[in-house]
Amino acid sequence: MKRTIAIVCGGDSSEHDVSLRSAQGLYSFFDHDRYEIYIVDVKGLDWKVNLPDGNTEKIDKNDFSFKLNGKTVWFDYAYITIHGTPGENGIMQGYFDLLHLPYSTSSVLVEALTFDKFALNNYMRAFGVNVADSILLRRGEENKFSEAEIEKRLGMPCFVKPVADGSSFGVSKVKKADQIAPALRNAFMQCSEVMIEKYLDGTEVTVGCYKTKEKSVVFPVTEVVTSNEFFDYDAKYNGQVDEITPARISPELTAALQAETSRIYDLLHCNGIIRVDYIVTKNADGTDCINMLEVNTTPGMTATSFIPQQVRAAGLDIKDVLTEIVENQF
Repeated sequence: MKRTIAIVCGGDSSEHDVSLRSAQGLYSFFDHDRYEIYIVDVKGLDWKVNLPDGNTEKIDKNDFSFKLNGKTVWFDYAYITIHGTPGENGIMQGYFDLLHLPYSTSSVLVEALTFDKFALNNYMRAFGVNVADSILLRRGEENKFSEAEIEKRLGMPCFVKPVADGSSFGVSKVKKADQIAPALRNAFMQCSEVMIEKYLDGTEVTVGCYKTKEKSVVFPVTEVVTSNEFFDYDAKYNGQVDEITPARISPELTAALQAETSRIYDLLHCNGIIRVDYIVTKNADGTDCINMLEVNTTPGMTATSFIPQQVRAAGLDIKDVLTEIVENQF
């Protein structure tokens, strides 16, 4: 008997359509001889499954099932590829926990923690992970710190970004103190909590990782080069970036980044594939300093996304990787 897998995509964030593209990528990557695969599009309370004939059928949220030719189809596993809420912040995971349905991501707590950039940074700092200094502001606290106080603590330029949003919407690189207020307004349109973060000048890289009961796999490092002010939405999704895998860095730095990624995976007790983004800066003595930017627990999975690129660079087959991740929970 084939296991039946739901690729759960969509969601309620600004990255809804990107998630649909990840779902199509995953659908093409999975082993269809081994699994029955369906794409489930979740938006608000409208949950529907795409059928082979091109039609859709409503998902029964009581048990995450649907009807096909008059028969009820239940899923054995959910591969969550929602970027943003409710798939990247623990909400969907809580629902599947209630149904005792295994899924591809980390737990409710880990998803909620990694989705909140400020909470994650301060949690990881306790384990000796280097992160940029930052200030948290909640809606209504826009004037809690003066522009002079912010500049004195974090310097210029700095970043203003929504605390909990799966995309790069609402992120601004602020070069002068008088740009902070409009940047805050922009960020608060996306999220009720905003962080102002110290700018780190260095090389941006990203590393994927997954672990099973039998093995630990850390992928090659990708270097992220963009002529944009930062790795924004256009750089991410409209090709305004060079993604170089493996990165043009020393073997020693590569090994250090891979070791830190593996450590972060274990510290958070992750599940499935994660991707950790870093900025590598220089210490005063000229040595490399690895700074964690964020942990992506539902990384993009289109053919051109970082993870499929890294899987290919590692000489692995993405079909086998996905099979290992699914079967690890049975």
